[in-house]
Formats: sequence, structure tokens, C-alpha cells
Amino acid sequence: MRTLIVLRHAKAAQIAGLLDRERPLTDRGERDAERAGDEIRAAGFAPEAVLCSPALRTRRTAELAFPDAEISYERDIYEAYPDELLDLVRRCDPGLGTVVLCGHNPGVHELALGLAGGDYVFRPGAFAAIRVESPWAELSPGEGRLVTRWDPKEG
Repeated sequence: MRTLIVLRHAKAAQIAGLLDRERPLTDRGERDAERAGDEIRAAGFAPEAVLCSPALRTRRTAELAFPDAEISYERDIYEAYPDELLDLVRRCDPGLGTVVLCGHNPGVHELALGLAGGDYVFRPGAFAAIRVESPWAELSPGEGRLVTRWDPKEG
């Protein structure tokens, strides 16, 4: 049994003239990123790998949520479609039990819904924990089961 935690970056600032990739988290975003990590640990998950977009807001989200984790920055996560994100997860080490993918909407939300279904919003800082039985390399849409999800505005 494996768990994929799909995490959307926390709330980012809108700053005129700043490149999208360089948008920082707001103060609330910083707090929500830490809370997301706390909620993930409280649910009993111990991420063994964190795959993260190289955009500043995702990097900071992952750093705050998983301060002790080794984070792998994957440029393919930025602006990725759900099938591209799924391909990235399929390349994970087969021995890993819990993987986090920290990225952007709409891709991360569509990935979570595609794997485990459901009907929920995926606001900044939200995550979905999805259990799968197949090896990472064989992961396919519809085979996951949503174990838990968290939204900073609901939690």
C-alpha cells in the first residue's frame, strides 16, 4: 500500500511586475503551509519523498510543511497537466511508501480527482492523501482511495 499526498502551494502574493514563478507566499500562506505539514503528520503520514515545482511559492510551501525532508525540485511540475504529474509520480522509487507532490492548480486538483474521485475544492494550501495499491510505475486514474483531505479554510 502506498500513499500519494497531493499538496497545492499555499496562498501567494500578487505583485505587479513580478514573474509568476517568483511570487512569494503571503503571511497567511506561510502559516497555512506550516499547518498543512502539521496536519499531514497528525494524520500519521511520514513523507519519504517530496516532489516540488521550482516556483518560489511551492518551494516555500514544501520547506515550511516538511522542514526536515529532502525536497526534489522538478521543473516539469510547473504548469503541468494531470497526466504529466501522474507520469512523474510513476517514476518514483518503487520502495517509497509515501510521496508528496507539491504543485499548482488546476493540475494538482485534477490529478487528485482523477486518481480518487470526489467533489471538493482545492484552495491554496489544501492537500489530499490518496492510497493506492499498485506500484508507482503502474499507477492509473481511478485506482486510488481518498484517505483524508485538508483545506486551510475548513480546518
